[in-house]
Amino acid sequence: MKDLVQSVELGVSQRKRVSGLKNELVRVGLAESLCTYVMMVFGLGSVAQVVTGQGEFGQYISINLGFGLGVAMGVHVGGKVSGAHMNAAVSFTMCTFGRLGWKMLPLYVFAQLFGSFLAAATIYGVYYEAIHDYCGGNLTVTGPKATAGIFATYPAPYLSLHAGFIDQVIGTNKPAAAGSEPVAVGLLVLLIGISLGSNSGYAINPTRDIAPRVFTAIAGWGGDVFRSGNGWWWVPLVAPPIGGILGAGLYKVLVEMHHQPEQKERLVEEFEERLALE
Repeated sequence: MKDLVQSVELGVSQRKRVSGLKNELVRVGLAESLCTYVMMVFGLGSVAQVVTGQGEFGQYISINLGFGLGVAMGVHVGGKVSGAHMNAAVSFTMCTFGRLGWKMLPLYVFAQLFGSFLAAATIYGVYYEAIHDYCGGNLTVTGPKATAGIFATYPAPYLSLHAGFIDQVIGTNKPAAAGSEPVAVGLLVLLIGISLGSNSGYAINPTRDIAPRVFTAIAGWGGDVFRSGNGWWWVPLVAPPIGGILGAGLYKVLVEMHHQPEQKERLVEEFEERLALE
């Protein structure tokens, strides 16, 4: 009888652990989707307002502020649950340096893609009439009335693929101040936009770029969203993770490895925060 009771208790305990794991994964996935959605709605919304308003409702700095504040709000919403990566390059870098389990990477990437896609759909719905009024119903990727750039990034006409690749690596490789407070993260994104945004729109984020790009392909812009810029679409997918690893690696080699042993435990959290900011 005693063995039977122990067996039942063991089974209940195992089911609770499995249930707890599933609940935690759901919690993290939902939080990451929500904070990515918040970031992208404010960011894409600022672009839509500037483009369709033809300068009457904002300028380039408005887009910088929109994305900077959008990132800050995203961190505020989900930072304490998922870490608010909102960027597959951040998640990949954290996995590379052992700060996040590789088994969690698909969850984060899917959540980020979902949040970004849903945000693109939301902004398209909100600005549907403004977009069509601006372009006369002709949804184009390039030209004086192009609107695809509201949702995804495209290179400037003068920018080559190799120069754009370097631009994205460097943009994702920016150093950051310690701490992952929403204001600090938002200011970093604002700084990147102000200093490194003109070449290609500073995507610096694979999931932020590809999900809205796929949405525009479905919504009426067609295959040009992948052909434009000499097939630019793959650069924001590949370059940012490389930049993230380089930035985190430089920090580890030049800063973290030189701290005294008693400081290292305290610095693990700081290193993770710096990864999240890159």
